[in-house]
Amino acid sequence: MKCLAACLLAVFSMISTVLAQGAPPPRLPAAEGGKTPVTVPETKTVGRQEEFVLPSGNIGCIYTPEGGTDVYQPADGGPELACDRVEPRYVRATLSRKGAARLAHDVGDPSCCSAGPVLDYGQTWSAGPFSCLSTRTGLSCERNDGHSFFLSRKRLAAN
Repeated sequence: MKCLAACLLAVFSMISTVLAQGAPPPRLPAAEGGKTPVTVPETKTVGRQEEFVLPSGNIGCIYTPEGGTDVYQPADGGPELACDRVEPRYVRATLSRKGAARLAHDVGDPSCCSAGPVLDYGQTWSAGPFSCLSTRTGLSCERNDGHSFFLSRKRLAAN
């Protein structure tokens, strides 16, 4: 009698567990060769950063597209343009998706400037909502809504 009660208790316990958790997912039929098909999760497409440096080597920029890259995502999702000036004092100017340009004087990761590609004086660079003009007197960059910054050895400006 004790054995019958224990068996009934075990059966009711299993039934209540299945009802509480729901039925297990159905098994997929085996594909040819006896292997179960595998679903590959969708991957997010990430962009590539673009870099350029002015001929003086004192100013360099990195553009990050909307959605970021596999190693860096802007806080607001991007796009983002960040330009660093090395001399006379290190500073970083940043234009994000929206809002005014920002100047950072205490940069925690000074890493300017790449070896190229060089944006020669008089040339314009553009990507996403940003465009920049390289001149002998400095670099001016603007987002398509009019917010901008200017970097040179003698002057810094951001709006």
